[in-house]
Amino acid sequence: MSLRVVLLMASASTFALPATAFAQSASQQTGDQENIIVTAARTALPPNALPLTIDVIGKESLDQQIAISGSVTDAVSTLTPSFSPTRQKLSGSGETLRGRSPLYAINGIPQSTPMRDGSRDGFTIDGFFVDRVELIYGSNALQGIGGTGGIVNQVTVGAPTKEGISGRVLLQGTADNDFSSDGLGGKVAGLVQYKSGRFDATVGAAWEKRGAFYDGQGRRVGLNLTQGETQDSQTLSLFGRFGYELSSTARLDLIASRYELKGDGDYVALAGDRVTGLPTSAVRGDPPGKSAQSRTESVALSLTDSQLGGGHFVSQIFFNRSRDTFGGEINPQATFQDPALAPVGTLFDQSQNRSRKLGAKISYERAVPGFEDLTLTAGFDALFDKTEQALIATGRVWVPPSDFRSLAPFGQANLKLFDGIVRLAGGVRWENVQIKIDDYHTLAATTCTATPPATSCDLSSYGGVDVAGAKPSFKDLLINGGVIVEPWDGIRAYASYAEGFTVPDIGRITRAVGKAGFSVSSIGIDPIVSNNREIGLEVKRGPLDASAAYFWSSSDKGQLLIAGTDRNFDVQRLRMEIQGLELNLGVRMPIDGLKLNVGYAHIKGRYDSDASRGAPDGIVDTDLDGVNISPDRVNLSASYNRGPISALVQTQFFLSRTFHADADKPQPDARNDFGGYNITDASIRYDTGFGGLSLSVQNLFDKFYIDYSSDTRLPTDPLSYFAGRGRTFTLGWDYRF
Repeated sequence: MSLRVVLLMASASTFALPATAFAQSASQQTGDQENIIVTAARTALPPNALPLTIDVIGKESLDQQIAISGSVTDAVSTLTPSFSPTRQKLSGSGETLRGRSPLYAINGIPQSTPMRDGSRDGFTIDGFFVDRVELIYGSNALQGIGGTGGIVNQVTVGAPTKEGISGRVLLQGTADNDFSSDGLGGKVAGLVQYKSGRFDATVGAAWEKRGAFYDGQGRRVGLNLTQGETQDSQTLSLFGRFGYELSSTARLDLIASRYELKGDGDYVALAGDRVTGLPTSAVRGDPPGKSAQSRTESVALSLTDSQLGGGHFVSQIFFNRSRDTFGGEINPQATFQDPALAPVGTLFDQSQNRSRKLGAKISYERAVPGFEDLTLTAGFDALFDKTEQALIATGRVWVPPSDFRSLAPFGQANLKLFDGIVRLAGGVRWENVQIKIDDYHTLAATTCTATPPATSCDLSSYGGVDVAGAKPSFKDLLINGGVIVEPWDGIRAYASYAEGFTVPDIGRITRAVGKAGFSVSSIGIDPIVSNNREIGLEVKRGPLDASAAYFWSSSDKGQLLIAGTDRNFDVQRLRMEIQGLELNLGVRMPIDGLKLNVGYAHIKGRYDSDASRGAPDGIVDTDLDGVNISPDRVNLSASYNRGPISALVQTQFFLSRTFHADADKPQPDARNDFGGYNITDASIRYDTGFGGLSLSVQNLFDKFYIDYSSDTRLPTDPLSYFAGRGRTFTLGWDYRF
């Protein structure tokens, strides 16, 4: 409490600035941070005026990475050492930033569904329509719910600047190392922009067909038929932007997008063998039910004025809805079995996650007249979210409809002292959250061992019981504070503190009640509040671009994913502490256009294991496992960009990790220890004068490896032991007109 009071009185700000991630930011490309405005930071001030840990992946670097790996999420993961290696699946379950879940957003519109986290939020728009990705590291409440690990904001293509018609076309073809017929894929995308006076319009479409993936030993990569795949799928993404200039400083924009990914359903999983190292594979077959698929639709109307009353005004209203279908199966031990509906072992079912959001944001920022060194920002956010998870084959409800409402006024201040040598900033956000869940009935299964009024029950089972509904509420003042000292241009030190919040995966909790007598208010669905502290140093002078940041975060009621039944993961609420070190070094070499980069991230997380046994003591004593935290990593790259040629070679070293507990605690399963691996990618592009030709290679040396997620969880499941993708070629041509 004393820290909160001090920070409020000092009005010191939330975050730290250095770009500690290993990404080529827009500032690195232009050499001028002053020209960048990071919209996810909710301010018109440039990054060098903000005590925020920020990185911006520019369009050129983003397209290069997407050509290599296939998605925005993969690009962010590749370039960011403190981001988990992706699973190369449609589901991003367990993928974290700084050991916590990031908030995915498109133009500030949240894509995540935290109340029932379907983990499809990384696939809601095609990267062809993304102009840049803004990364804000660490817990913060800038965008409201969900930013405990940070914010991944995808900013879509801007309005055209020249009169008449312009646009872009992209053609791509992808093949595995052996050019297998079923491994071939392709992409066609186009964007047309038109500007006439004050009016402009942008419309586009992108279609992609992905074939089967093959590992470094020439086997098909296994499929997770339940959670979903990007391989053996088709994607259609539509985008539209329509704008009108109300004046020289005011603008009205309507932006809409629709993204749909459908699995083709051509394969069934083939069990692997962890003992012999044989990974899960796939064979031709017809899986039951609908194939896993995902659909997201968004529309937003924004009004901005950069000179309204001498300040900067931003407002936005938005609607977002998603429908994520998961695969199903017939399994005598499966969650969906109910002898009242069909004999055990004969009932097939599959689930569908449905979520819709309606929200509004408004903010106004301006320097104080007569005291221009002080900039004040005031704003208000409102968000209404309704989520449920239904069983679509039998018409049952697995996760009851859950209504989330957040009303949050906020204020920020940014003060420049001693001619900019010192900067202080600070802010507060008043979160007023209410969650409403009506009476419901859980699925039939085994019973839970906890006894009411316990704060949580055994989340590995269900019991077919009635649960009383409730309207729990949460109100808290979330603060942020920080200071930057920049004695010389390009050299700065900083310290920061910030609080972020999200809700736990309420769906996993509500659906798992297995004993009568519980109510919604007694099963532990109160929000997660995380505290992020950070110190660091940054040097950007001459050919050198270097930074170092040390951070530590904690939450008294964090969210731990644990393996439950039928390959589902359940939630436990307990104390968690995470700390880490991020290093970044970039050097522009004497050879014009050549740059070398190295990035490093060390992350360690622990939790109170006594809480999982019903006797919390507030002492963290056991390492977070691979489902909940990323491995340490070293990134190396060499890039060349001069004239018509641009080229890149990059290697990611994922370092081995052993999970431990204190001597008097049960030790984690040694089979989940991580052995480590490294992957090298390469890309080259040549501008012909009539578009650019590019060749990208993922896993250049065709290395065979078991991916991090598979290697660190479910050690007895032969259907969840996936190898990573082997050498993959992508040939592309893009043309701007």
